[in-house]
Amino acid sequence: MAPAAPTPPVIDLQRSMSLMVAIIVAVVVTCALYFGREILIPLALAVLLSFVLAPLVRLLQRWRVPKAAAVLGVVLATFLIAGGLGAIMAGQVTGLATELPHYERTIRDKIKSIRGMAAGNGALERAADVLQDLSKELEKPEQNGPAALSRNPTENTAPIPVEVRAPQSGAFKTLTDVVGPLLHPLATTGIIVIFVIFILMRREDLRNRLIRLAGAQDLHRTTAAMDDAAHRLSRFFLVQLALNASFGVVIGTGLFLIGVPTPVLWGVMAAVLRFIPYIGSVIAALLPLVLAAAVDPGWHMLLWTAALFLVVEPVVGHIIEPLVYGQSTGLSPVAVVAAATFWTWLWGPIGLVLATPLTVCLVVLGKHVEQLAVFDVMFGDEPVLSAPEMFYQRMLAADPTEAVDQAESFLEEGTMAGYIDTVALPGVRLGAQDVIRGALEPERMAVVRDSVAELVEDLEDLEDVETEGEVGDNWAAPENEPPPRVLALGVRNALDESGAALFGLLARRRGLPARALGPEALSISNLFRLDVRGVEVICLSAFETATPVHIRYALRRLRRKAPKATIVVGYWLQDDAELLESLREVVSPAAVVTTVADAVAVAQTSLEPGGEHSATPSAAVGALAEARGA
Repeated sequence: MAPAAPTPPVIDLQRSMSLMVAIIVAVVVTCALYFGREILIPLALAVLLSFVLAPLVRLLQRWRVPKAAAVLGVVLATFLIAGGLGAIMAGQVTGLATELPHYERTIRDKIKSIRGMAAGNGALERAADVLQDLSKELEKPEQNGPAALSRNPTENTAPIPVEVRAPQSGAFKTLTDVVGPLLHPLATTGIIVIFVIFILMRREDLRNRLIRLAGAQDLHRTTAAMDDAAHRLSRFFLVQLALNASFGVVIGTGLFLIGVPTPVLWGVMAAVLRFIPYIGSVIAALLPLVLAAAVDPGWHMLLWTAALFLVVEPVVGHIIEPLVYGQSTGLSPVAVVAAATFWTWLWGPIGLVLATPLTVCLVVLGKHVEQLAVFDVMFGDEPVLSAPEMFYQRMLAADPTEAVDQAESFLEEGTMAGYIDTVALPGVRLGAQDVIRGALEPERMAVVRDSVAELVEDLEDLEDVETEGEVGDNWAAPENEPPPRVLALGVRNALDESGAALFGLLARRRGLPARALGPEALSISNLFRLDVRGVEVICLSAFETATPVHIRYALRRLRRKAPKATIVVGYWLQDDAELLESLREVVSPAAVVTTVADAVAVAQTSLEPGGEHSATPSAAVGALAEARGA
């Protein structure tokens, strides 16, 4: 005996427990990331560096270099280059700090010139006054020394606290002052070096352990996924590093030619800051612009510096990057901003630089590891809903406007028949599946029906790309004869009526004056009043919710009402040969089709001059299948 299905309260409790567990896990992980940042930041940097350096290590191994020598050589060269750049930047920062006081007069003169060009500008005047007052304040002599006490003896009557300390050794204090600030950066650098070396040395072992955790039951699939993820990440980070380094070299060279002081410093900063999405290049441009304005008494250096960034960044970002990457980073813009905010809050400025690389790692792993798929859904840029799912969701939300935009994009390169049969009809079919599961109430079905009707009205005049050689296209009524009438009827519910409306849309675009009605028209009382004069083709629209019994009774009533009309049954379900064959036996001689395009083609074929309307539907389906090579 099969176990009973869980009741709704049990299902709700399970969902609540799952949500609670997910929230607890998220909180624990966030706390671990925050409180463990002293170790996790070097580890994250080491992992990212290992992705960048792994291709170089493999290249040296192909050249017969031992693995240990290759790893040590690549890591040593990398950190020597980084240390050399750091030393150069330190020297340039020291030189810039020495020269900054000499630029004060230039800035004052420019403020005065701007104030002269825009006389009466209160903001500029206040800025100049503030600068002058600040300069005077800094130039004032010390006011709390002995001289001040002697001038104001009555204002300093409070006792002065005295603290006695043992004198420190001069040499030890000097050594502490010099080495103390360097201990933390040196320790962090040492941890990164050790992590990088061990990750590169034990790369295969770490991969095997990840495979064991991710899915040892399917080694082939998991291994392929891990290798693909590692390859993609290595390529992405290596290309990004090379591209940003090239950007820094171009900026530094350009600033050198323009004459901006310390161009190496600004070039390295531009390369590093460009890892920050959207705002990194803007931040990298601000300080060189300010320095150019301070150095040059005129405006040429400032304008050339601005032009350099305004030209180089768009060329790199919008031309070179798409060509090099071949595709986007795989992150949605909202995910990039959210990730930058989250990692900056956790790890400070270094988190802002690492935000995009770390999120890319999570998204790539989410594409290949089922347990991490949530990151691909949350941060990836690929649509998480298929086109039919998006259509159905918009219909449920009573918002067909977005579905119209989707249709317009589809029709730029496709046909209306293709849109209806691959997007709209499958979208309504999802609603039919919800009806079978008991998850869609009649009120919501009515909402879907009304939304589809509004969509059909909006799509009436949209242009599409007609497929050349499509069977039954461009049908026209014979001359001197009134156009035939086509009627589409939903069999059982509002979703069937939506299928009839989509059939009517495509039929009218093919020159057939069609109208669509709901299932209430098939009731005994309404069918008696139904006007079928001149109706030559009737299409019955049905989804999985309509059984052959409903279709059979609808056919029987329509044959009595319109015995000369051609009847075609549109059973809008996914192909099921056995079910379709049994349905054809029930509704014969009426034709059974599963797409709106086939239903309209059968109607057009049946209405061709000289056709026998009451006897051609099945033959029309056969001719259609033969013409399409079925």
